[in-house]
Amino acid sequence: MQTSAVPDLAHNHARPVHWLATATAMAAVVAAAGLLQPDRARAGQTGGREAIAATAPAPEATGVPLPLECGGAPTLVVERATGDLDGDGGPEAVVAARCEAGSGTPPSGIYVLARSRAGESRVVATLLEPARRQSADGLAVRDGAVTAVLLGYSSPDVPRCCPDLRQTVKWRWSGGKFTESAEDADGTRSG
Repeated sequence: MQTSAVPDLAHNHARPVHWLATATAMAAVVAAAGLLQPDRARAGQTGGREAIAATAPAPEATGVPLPLECGGAPTLVVERATGDLDGDGGPEAVVAARCEAGSGTPPSGIYVLARSRAGESRVVATLLEPARRQSADGLAVRDGAVTAVLLGYSSPDVPRCCPDLRQTVKWRWSGGKFTESAEDADGTRSG
């Protein structure tokens, strides 16, 4: 058996006070690591979907296939508004889009965009179908509601450059879907 060059080592026999000191030091290191954790990591652990939604920017329409039938012509987003429409704390985007035409006023579609779980923009609702043959103006999101002025035509004889009907419309998320209400030209509500 070989003997140690160092006389009797102090830690050959651990005493309870040594174990207590080691445990206290380890607890201090773990506590300090928890306090010095970056905000992003802490928000993701405690906030869930709402915290992530609140920090994510509103969806963009770039690259999102909009349900417009343009016969090969490109689509054009003419207006965009953002806001929290469903009360989850994260912003949605609302876009008015139409086919890009050389003349006249092609009908608009109004679409609600949200982020998928993977963070990609996607269409989640259609508020105005292009088949209604109206164009949108003054698109806005206020107090959780979408508003727009819809321009239309009283007859097929009205030139497509010059809509002669005007109606303010509001859409609000209620009961799992968007409900539409309209304000007539005299200021009264319908719908």
